[in-house]
Amino acid sequence: MTEEKKDQVDQVEEVQVTSAPKEEAKAATEETKEEKAPEVAETAPEAVTKEKKERVAKPDPVAEPDEDFDWDSFSNTKEANTAQKKEELEALYDNTLSTVHEKEVVDGAVISLNKREVVVNIGYKSDGIVSLNEFRYNPELKIGDTVEVYVESLEDKKGQLTLSHKKARALRSWDRVNEALEKDEIIKGFIKCRTKGGMIVDVFGIEAFLPGSQIDVKPIRDYDIYVGKYMEFKVVKINHEFRNVVVSHKALIEAELEQQKKEIISKLEKGQVLEGTVKNITSYGVFIDLGGVDGLIHITDLSWGRVSHPNEIVELDQKINVVILDFDDEKKRIALGLKQLTPHPWDNLSAELKVGDTVKGRVVVLADYGAFVEIAPGVEGLIHVSEMSWSQHLRSAQDFLAVEDEVDAQILTLDREERKMSLGIKQLHPDPWEKIEEEYALGSKHSAKVRNFTNFGVFVEIVEGVDGLIHISDLSWTKKIKHPSEFTSIGAQIEVVVLDIDKDNRRLSLGHKQLEENPWDVFETIFLVDSIHEGTVVELFDKGAVVALPYGVEGFATPRHLTKEDGSVVKVEDKLPFKVLEFSKTAKRIIVSHSRVWEDVKRAEDKDTKKTQTQSAAKAMKNVNDNVEKTTLGDISDLAALKTQMEEDEKGKK
Repeated sequence: MTEEKKDQVDQVEEVQVTSAPKEEAKAATEETKEEKAPEVAETAPEAVTKEKKERVAKPDPVAEPDEDFDWDSFSNTKEANTAQKKEELEALYDNTLSTVHEKEVVDGAVISLNKREVVVNIGYKSDGIVSLNEFRYNPELKIGDTVEVYVESLEDKKGQLTLSHKKARALRSWDRVNEALEKDEIIKGFIKCRTKGGMIVDVFGIEAFLPGSQIDVKPIRDYDIYVGKYMEFKVVKINHEFRNVVVSHKALIEAELEQQKKEIISKLEKGQVLEGTVKNITSYGVFIDLGGVDGLIHITDLSWGRVSHPNEIVELDQKINVVILDFDDEKKRIALGLKQLTPHPWDNLSAELKVGDTVKGRVVVLADYGAFVEIAPGVEGLIHVSEMSWSQHLRSAQDFLAVEDEVDAQILTLDREERKMSLGIKQLHPDPWEKIEEEYALGSKHSAKVRNFTNFGVFVEIVEGVDGLIHISDLSWTKKIKHPSEFTSIGAQIEVVVLDIDKDNRRLSLGHKQLEENPWDVFETIFLVDSIHEGTVVELFDKGAVVALPYGVEGFATPRHLTKEDGSVVKVEDKLPFKVLEFSKTAKRIIVSHSRVWEDVKRAEDKDTKKTQTQSAAKAMKNVNDNVEKTTLGDISDLAALKTQMEEDEKGKK
């Protein structure tokens, strides 16, 4: 019991104990007056003193105690009655005022409110005041409502009871949130602000998260319109570890919509035409609100023509008519169509259009194998890459066309039932192989572009669609080529001669060395057997060496013919005299020897005609050196002049 209560109890007890019955008090008062009356008349001090002495000497017969009175019993009874009355008064006081403790949450009644404060009665001796701002989540607060408050102090410095509604909500909020989740209750919250992916909602003083997808059943395009509003929610998830709460407003209306969906789907029929509103647009289609249930128009069902994105056809919130293509009762999916409300473009295609006609169209799709050309909205034809050029080298369609190109093409096939059409571009240009014998006759010379290499030759293209092959043996008269890349490069221009025409396979046999006269006709008169010529070793390998001889021709020497006079072996880039051992015009082969040169000289020294032979050999060598001219590959005119001169010299000798 508080000190204040004890003081009040003691005051009440004192009043009751000291109070006597009214008659006794009255009689005592009158008696006192009668006794004191004579004393008042006497004013002398001696009279007063005398009276006092007499009263002391002679006791008052009224005040004389009764010898038989039990004073101990009277004292105990008075004390018992006083203690009992005190307890009763304390109980009455306790029942009048509520027992309130600090730092606890109690319920109180709103007895008054204004624009700033709310007065709350919790049954205590005084009322508490709470700021109205703590009740902003509940704009419908009124007098008589029961609210929960937190007792901060029974008496502040001003003797005022201090309460807080915000702290009370915070202490009980988690219990109430968990209870709302367990009982699936509908609660009210205040949307405080927007955040990434949704909104922040004040629920029981807790900041809960409202995902954007849980605000409404339809996509929300402007979240800001919800800030500062009060809405009803359901608690859908609680993370106790991180103290996170997720609420949903969408869950409140989904149950009602689910029933509406069932009723709508039960009335649907395939082929039925309905009016709907464009609810959402995605890259793969459009969602349509049919009045409580959603359907999807796939991008392929928006138009008979090609559609890059659905927003090319429809807009958000646009009202359109759609036809029901299919629906699923279990999954509640409805497939809708828009293009099905208009006739198929193939049905409107001109009946006069036939194979061989030329049409104009726009490239809408490109693939490696060809291009799709739209000649009318919803009517497309395929131009295969093989129909883009007369060339036999198949390439990608991107090498010829690009999307949005306007092209002219010829109809190659037309199937109205299957709604298919194939087109061609090359047919609008003449086929170069129709007059191949006239434009590319045998022996005619042309310039070609190197397109590809193989081990056996070079593929070239004279013009678009006219290809040919240069065999590796037809590249050079004199040089031995192991691979065409040693002679030319891809993309280079090369002069060719038409050697043969294969019209059926659309191939030409071409040659490059045929542009020059065959030098081997001259070589057989120069590189006679036993003739000696200066040569340069250009390559060495196990089976011998390749020797570069005059006029750009090459000879071959076996290992036994590569020994020098001092016993050493020749090296690459050595310039030495070589003797011709064998010459083959058909095989284009010359066999030479360096060893035979000095061996022949040595044998001649053992004979009597050593000096003469030596002089002749020296003269022969001098003549060879004087007559040898350094020419370039293919200098046929100089070889022909040399041949003529030698023939004239031979006739003069005769």
